[in-house]
Amino acid sequence: MTTISNVRVDVQKRVARITIDRPPLNVLDIATMRELDATLARVLPQCEFLVFSGSGPKGFSAGAEVRDHAPERIGEMLGAFHAIFRRLARAECVTIAAVHGYCFGGGMELATFCDFVMAAESAKFAQPEIKLGCFPPVAMVTLPRLVGVRAAMDLILTGRTISAREAHGLGLVTRLIADGELAAGVEKLLDELRGISPEVLRLTRSTLWRLHADDFEHQLDEVEHVYLNDLMRMKDAQEGVRAFLEKREPAWQER
Repeated sequence: MTTISNVRVDVQKRVARITIDRPPLNVLDIATMRELDATLARVLPQCEFLVFSGSGPKGFSAGAEVRDHAPERIGEMLGAFHAIFRRLARAECVTIAAVHGYCFGGGMELATFCDFVMAAESAKFAQPEIKLGCFPPVAMVTLPRLVGVRAAMDLILTGRTISAREAHGLGLVTRLIADGELAAGVEKLLDELRGISPEVLRLTRSTLWRLHADDFEHQLDEVEHVYLNDLMRMKDAQEGVRAFLEKREPAWQER
């Protein structure tokens, strides 16, 4: 077991287990994002399976650090965060998210980007960025593909929290697991996948990706451009972040 500040990684028998270790809510600040990307760069060539999880009892991850949405840091933050997804988009291994508790914002983007999302029954999912005067760039690309445009509109435009059961019904969660049994559920899935030819599994996964998500990086570039050059110039986007940090209701200016 190797510890790299806020990211723990364990690689055994071609399975890399990466744990976001920044309790209580495993919020992803710029430093953690960079550590996560560096960890992926090191372990992806070594593994056939990659399992993400969050440490502590409260959740997988509550998403990106709101302070890093400040105008002077937002470009650096988006670059660090989106580097993770660009790397995962090029990966050949099967990816699994083991989700418990809160899975919000960037945490939900990371979890639902994985091939399999295993969720404890009490887990909760949300893309609440709209309430801060922002939007989730990765989810803007991926959610319509996963749940359809109508359901994606609902989740992104309202920012509402949904249960793991509703997420399962929408197709965001692969399997619902009883609370306390998440680790065993992940091991069961790994056992199933290990029984399949690694070469066939790799070819099938890469073909699925090429047919249905090969333009992900191009679309992410487009959304990132809108985020930095249009959204972040709006007064309400800056007001939403300030209001969150000051623990008050936002006073929206633009109508």
